[in-house]
Amino acid sequence: MKNYELVLQQVEADLAAGRLRLGGRLPGERALAEQLGISRPSVREAVRVLEALGVVRTATGSGPEAGAVIVAEPSAPLTALLRLHLATSHLPMHDIVQTRVLLESWSAQEAAGLFAEKARHEVAGEDLVAKLAVAEELLERMDGEGLSPEEFHLLDAEFHVALAGLAGNVLIAAVMGSLRSAIHGYVLAAVPNLPNWDATAIGLRTEHRAIVAAIRDGQGDDAARLVTEHIEGFYRAARLSSPTW
Repeated sequence: MKNYELVLQQVEADLAAGRLRLGGRLPGERALAEQLGISRPSVREAVRVLEALGVVRTATGSGPEAGAVIVAEPSAPLTALLRLHLATSHLPMHDIVQTRVLLESWSAQEAAGLFAEKARHEVAGEDLVAKLAVAEELLERMDGEGLSPEEFHLLDAEFHVALAGLAGNVLIAAVMGSLRSAIHGYVLAAVPNLPNWDATAIGLRTEHRAIVAAIRDGQGDDAARLVTEHIEGFYRAARLSSPTW
């Protein structure tokens, strides 16, 4: 079991048992890390997953509003999503790739269509633009100097979840959120197979920006193609591709 899965399980158990309640605050990163004997980045990733599933809302800073606050009571759909998130860590790599291609290429094409519609009718679309700005902010963070492969790929997985959310399909966004751990896990495991990580990171950044540009420009077919090439290309570069491809 991956470290951040321990956090997810602990939070789910505390919610179900009533030790955490609506409006309550999760312990800080340091406290959770020490309690479970794991790293703070692992705690941070678990909190991101919980936020994506609508369990918590986070705020930065050091004041009374900072930290992660419980904003959803435990429910059957929520519990199912959390369990799906944990289960995806054990899915075959090839199946994850195929699912990513299907979901992300469709999402990119739909999102580009929404931008094209926005441009044709000159509608505001503030929410759509704000969502894309989140993805672009993640790209900026991936440009940071000194990022380890693990830090880069945590941001990478979050970026792809953000892209899937642009299409406005709540179920696809939830499934992509649940796949986040599996995406991060297999991508990080592939790093030792890459001949030059620095060169690969540069290439991934370039591909990410091309995808975002195609979506913003309303080029649906190009966006879907670029996403597919990006996902499958990494697998091939890391020598993880299936013999059936």
